[in-house]
Amino acid sequence: MSAVLRHHARRAAVVGSVLAVLGSGLPGTRPAVAAADPPGTVLSTAAATLPPELTALATGKRVSYVSTSVTGAGLTTTGLVLSPRRKKTNKTVVWGHGTTGLADQCAPSEHQGVFWPEARAAIGELLSRGWTVTAPDYPGLGTPDAHPYLIGGSAARSMIDIVRAARHLDTNLGPEYVLDGHSQGGQGALFAGELAPSYDGDLTLRGVAAIAPVSNVNLLAPLIPGTPGQGYLVMALYGLAAVQPSFDPLTVLAPPARQRVPVLESGCLYEILAQYQSLKAGQLVLGGALPQAVVDQLAQYDNPAQVAPSAPILIVQGTADEAVPAGITDVLRAQLEEYSQPVDFVSLTNENHDGAAFASTTTVADWIAARFAA
Repeated sequence: MSAVLRHHARRAAVVGSVLAVLGSGLPGTRPAVAAADPPGTVLSTAAATLPPELTALATGKRVSYVSTSVTGAGLTTTGLVLSPRRKKTNKTVVWGHGTTGLADQCAPSEHQGVFWPEARAAIGELLSRGWTVTAPDYPGLGTPDAHPYLIGGSAARSMIDIVRAARHLDTNLGPEYVLDGHSQGGQGALFAGELAPSYDGDLTLRGVAAIAPVSNVNLLAPLIPGTPGQGYLVMALYGLAAVQPSFDPLTVLAPPARQRVPVLESGCLYEILAQYQSLKAGQLVLGGALPQAVVDQLAQYDNPAQVAPSAPILIVQGTADEAVPAGITDVLRAQLEEYSQPVDFVSLTNENHDGAAFASTTTVADWIAARFAA
């Protein structure tokens, strides 16, 4: 069995719940790294060791750069800047990765074990078109800060700021960029598309591609207790705590779930899911159900489409998605279509969560090329 198929089978087996996409940040209250320089300032660079699928296509640098939190505080973020070896243009595409975990060892720029095969396939196609690809780890992955997982405004800022960082490193890059992401990264891309007019300065956003993006968390979160995707909900609670210090996840988690919290620091995605998947609803959260106030706060921070997008959107969704149900994305599509930006929608029959990313690499890249040519 190929590495891609092994990854595919493993994730499908572990994330067997239709609700498995919910996830969020890191336990602990480590302080943010203060940064006096403007967003996008490059703080350090180092040669990056790329996955074998990408070494013939690009050279890479691992960068640390300045971004901002949802409160506007400066912080240090890390990621990759990948320059194509052939047919290089002056355009940039941001790749937003899917869930990897919450701890520092879950940063894809330094740990190839969480540089998922679907990300490698998507990035490879983008590089083959001659585009520079920037791939943020997101705040808190690979730095001392807590990772505000699924806090859309957090990932959004890091996605925009790494474009600025890439332009500091390569002055031949122009201002045009497109946002592209899968799952958590698709959600972050949608948030970045909403934020861009007030945040990206002299950059020019041409479009947003989102593959199986997280959305409508208020519809998903109440149904997760007692399902195999419970680890995502635990992460979501800690993601909320990263931006709401007054919220303590331990006031919601039941004792058996509290006992497993150390895995959020010691493991990454699969280890977290494995720790929590067998608990009953009452073993996960007190009373077996999330308080409505917590559900509302998750929705506030995690749901895209609460404000108007600023660029055309492509949504890709597999009909057999076990993580982000197709019906949830149908709701998102209707929400986005209420605004003025055009929304293209591609439904992939019988594709699951990761399969949609593999199956759409050419479709997404063709759509991005059209956006750059518009």
